[in-house]
Amino acid sequence: MNALVLGGSVFVGRHLVDALLRDGHDVAVLNRGLTAADLPAEVERIVADRTDREQMHDALADRSWDAVFDVSGFVMAAGGSDIEGLLDLLDGNVGRYVFVSSVMAYDQSLVGRFPWTEDMPTNADGNATYGGFKAASESAMIARHAAKGFPATIVRPAAIYGPDNNIFDMEAAMFLRLLQHRPVLVPHGGLVVGSYGHVDDLCAAMVALVDAPSAPGQVFNVSTESVDTNTYVRTLATVVGVEPNVVYVPDAMLPTIASPVFGHLFKVRHHAMVSTAKLEAAIAVRPRYSLLEGHAHTYEWFTAQGWSELDHPLVDPVWKASWDFAAEAELAERIAHA
Repeated sequence: MNALVLGGSVFVGRHLVDALLRDGHDVAVLNRGLTAADLPAEVERIVADRTDREQMHDALADRSWDAVFDVSGFVMAAGGSDIEGLLDLLDGNVGRYVFVSSVMAYDQSLVGRFPWTEDMPTNADGNATYGGFKAASESAMIARHAAKGFPATIVRPAAIYGPDNNIFDMEAAMFLRLLQHRPVLVPHGGLVVGSYGHVDDLCAAMVALVDAPSAPGQVFNVSTESVDTNTYVRTLATVVGVEPNVVYVPDAMLPTIASPVFGHLFKVRHHAMVSTAKLEAAIAVRPRYSLLEGHAHTYEWFTAQGWSELDHPLVDPVWKASWDFAAEAELAERIAHA
């Protein structure tokens, strides 16, 4: 297979490149060339800014691909652009197009309804928001499939974790809290439910969907396990081998908190569970990692980076997610003396 990955420098894109190479496919990566990426020598590198139609035309106009995997859609939202120019370029020149969307493409008023299935309403907030942009992009692809047979397949991952995760207020921060015996602040009694999936399981599903006859024109949730915050914390504590020092944050205190003191997925606005029944019916590939196994694998990578000795927060330039252990300790102290 001749595959193009749009955005292959970090996390999902980088793992997807590795998965395709392991399967013996020819791989090219298109990005702006601004992010340092240690790509294998056999990967073709194409430099273009996808918010610039002229650059994209120069890079792709005379090329055809068996499959295109679009994992850099957030750049489009940040750049204020739309998806139509890219679809115009690829239409008639691609066998399959797999777009990485997000559960944020769902109408967020569905929070608290279980489970979320692909036929539910989508986010109408518009291109200026992450979820609204994803939903608008999905709509453009589905419309083009209906009108012209454009072979778009859409995947909606929930919370993606694993080695190289560049959303740093998830497992990286939790591993450090546990290792350093810090308080683990938990809102809403730890009852907020989230759906989690390992990055390599997401990539395996995306590659499998290229060969699925029913995939074009369809949307698929991709995840592995749905658990509440309490279970998530206990699972990671088991991986690290410690007893967590859980401190429950009273709901009345939540409006007074300005600093990030727990992972963003612990908030009630992310209280959701996705169904993957549609994906399971479409492909034979099943997740390799359970929540425990996947985080054990991630913890091995985490310690191999030397991150168990981190004494400062990490911040990704795109997602801005990080941690503030000083603020966490201060709030834990306030709760203890309330």
